[in-house]
This record gives sequence, C-alpha cells and structure tokens, in this order.
Amino acid sequence: MTASAYISGAAMTAFGKLPGFSSLDLQARAAEEALQESGLARGDIDGLLVGYATTAPHLMPATRFAEAFGLRPSCAYGISVGGATGLAMVALARHLVAAGAARNVLVVAGENRRSGQSGASVTRTLSEVGDPLHEVPNGASVPAYYALAASEYMHRTGVSEEDLAELAVLMRRHAVATEGAQFRDPITVDDVMASRPIATPLKLLDCCSVSDGGASVVVSGAPSGSRTALRIAGTGESHRHQHMSSAPQDIAEGARIAAAAALRMSGHSIDQMGRAAIYDSFTITLMMLLEACGLSEPGGTAADARAGRFDRDGGTLPLNTHGGLLSYGHSGVSGGLAHLVEMVRRMREDEASASSRTPLSFLHADGGVFSSHVSLVLEGGA
Repeated sequence: MTASAYISGAAMTAFGKLPGFSSLDLQARAAEEALQESGLARGDIDGLLVGYATTAPHLMPATRFAEAFGLRPSCAYGISVGGATGLAMVALARHLVAAGAARNVLVVAGENRRSGQSGASVTRTLSEVGDPLHEVPNGASVPAYYALAASEYMHRTGVSEEDLAELAVLMRRHAVATEGAQFRDPITVDDVMASRPIATPLKLLDCCSVSDGGASVVVSGAPSGSRTALRIAGTGESHRHQHMSSAPQDIAEGARIAAAAALRMSGHSIDQMGRAAIYDSFTITLMMLLEACGLSEPGGTAADARAGRFDRDGGTLPLNTHGGLLSYGHSGVSGGLAHLVEMVRRMREDEASASSRTPLSFLHADGGVFSSHVSLVLEGGA
C-alpha cells in the first residue's frame, strides 16, 4: 500500500472544567475548527471515525455525530482501544485513504469527562480495564496497576521517585507556556514529592487529571488548504493483552513492536526524529514508553529531562510541548489525540520559520495498562 495520506486539518479545544458543554458539543467544536483549517467542506468528508466517550456511551457514536454535524459519509466507525484510540483512528484513517475507501476522513474525539459525571463514576468506568474475576474484586484501580508496573521498573533499573517527578515538572513547564492548558502553575520536584500518595510509588502530581475537552484531525489523500502538508509516513500497532494479570513479563513489549513497525513503514530510524509526543497518563507511563520506543536509553529518561533534551525551547527532542496529559489535560480519547494536534502545530511552525530541526516526528500512545499500542511517524516538507 503505497498511497500517501496527509494531515490536512487539526484542532483542539481548551481542556479543564468546561461546564455546559456535552461530549457532542466538544466533539463538534473541535471538528468544526479542524474542518475550517483543512479548507474542506462538509460535503468533502466521506469517512468518519469517532472515539468512545464514557459520558455518552452510545452504541453508534459515529453515526450519531454524523447526524448532528451534518455529514453523510461512505464509512463511519466508532473506535475504542482506550488511550490508544486517538492514534489508532488516525492509523485507520490512513489505511482507508490509502485503500481508496475514502478521500477525506474526519477523526473526532471529545468528552465532558470532568463535568459530565462524578468522580466515583469515573473510577467505576476505568476499573473495567481490570479482570472482573481476578483483579477488580481485590480493589485494584488504574493508578494501582501503573504503580505495580512502576515498582517493578524501579526495582529493575534503579530509577527513583525523584526521577519520575522530573517528568511531571517538565510537562508542567510546557503547559505554563500553552494557552488552554488545564494546569499552568509551575511546580518543582519537591512539590511532586510532597503531593499526596495515590498508589505507591505514584503521587498526585505523577498522575494525570480528568478533563473536559475535544480534539479532531482531518486525514486526506492529498494535501489541502494553505497549511504545510504533513504526511503520515508510518503507522504501527501491537495489542498484547487486556488484563495486567495476563501481561507478558516485559509489559511494554507492545511499544517496541508498534514503534518498530511504524519506523519500518516510514523508512526512517528513531534517532532521526526531531520531535516526540508520547502518552503520559502517569509519569511512569511516559518514562517506560520513551525507553521502550528507543527515544531514551533504559533508565536514562530522567537524565535526559534534567539535561534539557526534551525542552520545548532549545531541546534536541522537544517532548509533549503542550504539557501532555499530565498538565494540558486528559479528556479520554481527545487527550491522546491532542498530542497529535500539538505536533501538527509545532511542525508547521518549524516549516514557517525555516527551522533547521529535522521535519520528522514520532508519536506513541497506549491503551489500558500497556495493553494496546499505536505509533505514528509524521513527515513534514511533503
């Protein structure tokens, strides 16, 4: 499959507590802006992919959105693979375009996850990632699952809690400079260490919050509009397990497999990447995925962060420059998709300013507890 696919439009709302907006409202706001940016009209959209929303558990989310937004697509699907859903939809959109099944695919996510339900409801919903017979009855939660992974990883590598805290500080520093971020007050490693325990060794500031927000991109078979064309040069996926009790000993192996597949398709290597966007539901998620994908040496992520390698300004590999899930916010599927929207914005800025930065970017997301993995390689200058 050699046909190309491009990001022709990308947009996201502010994240945080946005009372008065339904999930459908947030999806539509992001989609409208992405469509305008692409230069396309509603009638040009013949493919639609919509991510699940816990506050709007409709059996047919794509046709529901199409009806509300005034679309009549040839193909319309609702997608659900946890936190990997956003990038999975973009990968599927690329395949649809490359196969000739659609010319322009609108990818949509949005949810009033913070204001549209209680905290207890969020906890109950997220607990469904656990095995109903062997895990959930023991009271495990998503933070607890990631805390187990963190404890094993720290024992194996010697990484400390302070090392994890460096990533929370980095994400907050990037969010401070980003309009629309949920959290914009600077924090320090000491602040992270002093925040209340959630699931040892993870503390409050090691964990993403719950947000309202929406994000959307348009994937097209040819560049459109006046913006810089960004080609989806490679995609890769790996779905290894659902429940942590069935996970392989190397719990992050799916990230390695997905990353290798995306890079192989793109014809590039990981050390050629000029920017990165990596899923960061917890600081341990970000650290383990960076290393599994080959962006940092095992156990070396914190040192890279301290050295400024991932900094938004001046870093050799700027990472999650909007603040990521940890500080921009996490609104379900749109939280992960926002990483891509931010990447599109930064790559277009690089092009407009004639930056010397390599016009290649790597993105990765995981769903569940290192269960489903999707990697993308974006290429500028197309």
